[in-house]
Amino acid sequence: MPSYYVAFWNLENLFDVDGSPQRPEWLQRALARELAGWNAEVLDLKIGQLARIIRQMNGGAGPDVLGVCEIENEHVLRLLVDGLALTTRDYDVAHADTSDERGIDVAFLFDRAIFEKREQFSQIILARNATRDLFQVTLGIKTSGRELIVIGNHWPARSEGQYESEPYRILAAETLSYWHERIMAIKGADMPVLAMGDFNDEPFNRSLVEYALSSFQAAKVLKARSPRFFNLMWPLLGQRRGSHYFDNFATLLDQFLASRPLLERTAPIRADLDSVRIEAFPEMVGRGDYPAPRRFGRPSSGLDRTGFSDHFPISVVLQER
Repeated sequence: MPSYYVAFWNLENLFDVDGSPQRPEWLQRALARELAGWNAEVLDLKIGQLARIIRQMNGGAGPDVLGVCEIENEHVLRLLVDGLALTTRDYDVAHADTSDERGIDVAFLFDRAIFEKREQFSQIILARNATRDLFQVTLGIKTSGRELIVIGNHWPARSEGQYESEPYRILAAETLSYWHERIMAIKGADMPVLAMGDFNDEPFNRSLVEYALSSFQAAKVLKARSPRFFNLMWPLLGQRRGSHYFDNFATLLDQFLASRPLLERTAPIRADLDSVRIEAFPEMVGRGDYPAPRRFGRPSSGLDRTGFSDHFPISVVLQER
C-alpha cells in the first residue's frame, strides 16, 4: 500500500536579498529597514539551516509534499530546492504571488516522480487590508491517476491582539469553507482535500470550529450533510506541546484539516490519524525552560543565525489503497 509523507512548515521570513531586482519598488520601500543586511551570504545560511531540517523528515528521505509559508517568491523557493540536494528527489514547486503587504506567500514543493501538478488556484480573501490568499493545488498521483487537493493557508496574525484581529481570520475561514464546498460540488463528494497551514488560531478557536467547519469528532465529519473538516491536531493538544510558542505558552497554530474522503476506512486515499507529528528535531529546540523553536535571526533583529524558524514543522502520512 503506497504511502505519502506530507509536511507543512512556516519558514519564517524566507526573503530574497535586500535590493533584489525581482522585488517591486513599493515592497522594497516597505521592507527596507527589515531587510537591512539581508545579503546573499545570510540568505544562503538561512536556506542551509532550513534544508538541514527538511532533509531529516520522513526518516531522512525528505517529504513527498511540503507546504510552506512566509516565502517571498518562487526564486527563493527554488534556491531552497537546490539547497536540499536530495539525490533521491526531483522536487518541483507550486507558487503564486499574493497581495500580502509584506510580500510573503504560501507554496508547495512536491516530488514530480510521484505527483504531477494538474491545477492551481489562488483563492482571494476579500478584506479591506491586503492579506495572503489561500493557495489550492490539485496533485495527480502518477501511478494510480487519482487526485489529491491540498490547500495552503497562512491566516492573519494576532500581532494587533487576538480578538482585535479575529475578524480577519474568520474571513479566511469562511473563504476556506466556501471553497471546500465548491470543490465537492465541482469535483465530486469523493475528492480528498487536505488543508494545512499556519492558521494563527488554535483548533478550538471559533474561526476554525464555527467558520472553517472543522471538528474534533471524526464521526461528525463522516455523518455531516455538508462538507466539514476533521482537525487532525486535536489529539496533540493534550500533550502540552506546540508548533509555536508565545510568551512561553505552547500554541498549536499549525494544523492539518482533513475532508471526509480522507477519513473513510475504505477510501482510496486515507489519512493515518496516528501518524500526525510536530517535527521538533533536537537541534531546533531551545535550551531554556520552555521547548520553543530556535529562530533564525535577521541582521536587523540582532538574533543569532544558528536557529531555523519560530515554528516547528508538522507532518502526516496519507495511505493509498
